[in-house]
Amino acid sequence: MRKAALHNLGCKVNAYETEAMAQLLKEAGYEIVPFEEKADVYVINTCTVTNIADKKSRQMLHRAKKRNPDAVVAAAGCYAQVAADRLLADGAVDVIIGNNRKKDLAGILEEYFAAKASGGAEEDCRVLDIAKTREYESLSIRTSAGHTRAFIKIQDGCNQFCSYCIIPYARGRVRSRVASEILEEAKTLAGAGYREIVLTGIHISSYGLDMPPEERVGLIDLMEQLDGIDGLSRLRLGSLEPRIVTEDFVRRAAALKTVCPHFHLSLQSGCDATLARMNRRYTTDEYAAGCGLLRKYFDRPAITTDVIVGFPGETEEEFARTVSFIKQLGFYELHVFPYSRREGTRAAAMPDQVDEAVKKERSACLLQLDKEASAAYRRSFLGEVREILMEEKITAEVTEYLVGHTREYVKAVVPWNEGLRGHIVRGRMERMVNEELVLLVPAAETGVLLSESL
Repeated sequence: MRKAALHNLGCKVNAYETEAMAQLLKEAGYEIVPFEEKADVYVINTCTVTNIADKKSRQMLHRAKKRNPDAVVAAAGCYAQVAADRLLADGAVDVIIGNNRKKDLAGILEEYFAAKASGGAEEDCRVLDIAKTREYESLSIRTSAGHTRAFIKIQDGCNQFCSYCIIPYARGRVRSRVASEILEEAKTLAGAGYREIVLTGIHISSYGLDMPPEERVGLIDLMEQLDGIDGLSRLRLGSLEPRIVTEDFVRRAAALKTVCPHFHLSLQSGCDATLARMNRRYTTDEYAAGCGLLRKYFDRPAITTDVIVGFPGETEEEFARTVSFIKQLGFYELHVFPYSRREGTRAAAMPDQVDEAVKKERSACLLQLDKEASAAYRRSFLGEVREILMEEKITAEVTEYLVGHTREYVKAVVPWNEGLRGHIVRGRMERMVNEELVLLVPAAETGVLLSESL
């Protein structure tokens, strides 16, 4: 039996696809082993979102070949898609599998092994012209590396072409997965004991836009169908495009019993001039209106966001507007990224590139805002009753706890109890254990809400 080891780089979509590839290889008769072990096949699902991601992808490919020079090293995913020519010239890579070909991994490897056995194996490159692909690549999972939460990929590709982003060139145009397949996978995962499902994709707000009008199922339509699945307690959304947050979308979402009041709306800048250079296609007023709608229909929703600092041309005045806007909106969490110049994007050629020291200073400013706002949001739940989906064992301040998340994705703990993992526990948010953790005291009369555990 051949051994295969897989390693994921990058986003949640990549992680999902890596799990799907592992399951395909297992079905084909491979033994899946940790990446640190000697294997016959190494598959690295690469990332290309930044130049640093490219470098990490190359490093992992070389690390695999060094671990076993006789192994077949396969580069899959985004970096493989955009840098196939470079990888062909790289002695560490035997097989190159671009996006929309991962489903064929087992067959491609068998063809390579057959050619190798006959003495005719050369580098095998399977990269489609992703810009012309309109077919959604059919991948699915039945289990997840997580113990309580599973991700489901619902779409691929992006039509936005933000000026700093290479992903539309690596992932192609929007391609949506058939709703019936998503529902079937969700039922399988819920039946296997996963209490929470997270919808993920490259741009999930675009789900259904590539479908014929008479057959179109939008994101909110899909959410309504998923809401009725037996055994599913929570439905969480990946990153959303701010413009999807309309009155109709939020009203319908608020009516669903499973939807978690946790919304990641990618901002990137709180200055309209910067947003225009980024090609983000919305204004700060439109963004703020969306946040207002979420707070109209949900009680204290957790609104999180991404912010890029030091984008080309960002002046002190523009950054000050971002700071003011962030304070005004009151986010739960900020994910702060110094602008990283990515070859092949319009932003890389823009004038007035910002000095790295300035980026570092601005990042520190926003990270301090994040620390203060996150702590205030967590503390706002003290004394209230909340439900926690218990996930894993941790140690905090020399005490063992079982940690989980509320529906708002606030992290909370109960005293360690192996029997509660995979359960939803209701109790009072008693006190802060540290800056990130809230201690939950289970309510005697409600306690564990679900009897099933994983």
